[in-house]
Amino acid sequence: MNITRAGSQPSARGSIGTFTGTVRIDPLFDQPEPSRILGASVTFEPCARTFWHTHPLGQTLIVTAGRGRVQRWGGPIEAIQPGDVVWIEPGEKHWHGAAPSTAMTHVAIVEKLAGSGVDWIEPVSDEQYNEAILGEL
Repeated sequence: MNITRAGSQPSARGSIGTFTGTVRIDPLFDQPEPSRILGASVTFEPCARTFWHTHPLGQTLIVTAGRGRVQRWGGPIEAIQPGDVVWIEPGEKHWHGAAPSTAMTHVAIVEKLAGSGVDWIEPVSDEQYNEAILGEL
């Protein structure tokens, strides 16, 4: 058994090569092999978002604070709020981030395949981000 104490791991700023806007990543867990699970709490300032990306074994997002957006390639932008749980299928191209005027925090959980849990693609343009969304909160 291993207990990781809250606040014992340093926060990191989201990379400009994978995020647009101000993003803070707080690691939660990255279990050693044979486990493949990795989790982090990610906070997006208003309008901040990930680049388009995929996960080889999928991703679960648990929204814990604020208001956000998520979109799969070719689908509508969806509003998300605290308590929402989002499952992204393996290999599904998508992005997620904060709403235009509200920050958003979610717990992101992925499984790594061959040591990697994500494949980054390209930025989400301002035009893509600003499209009309379903369920705007």
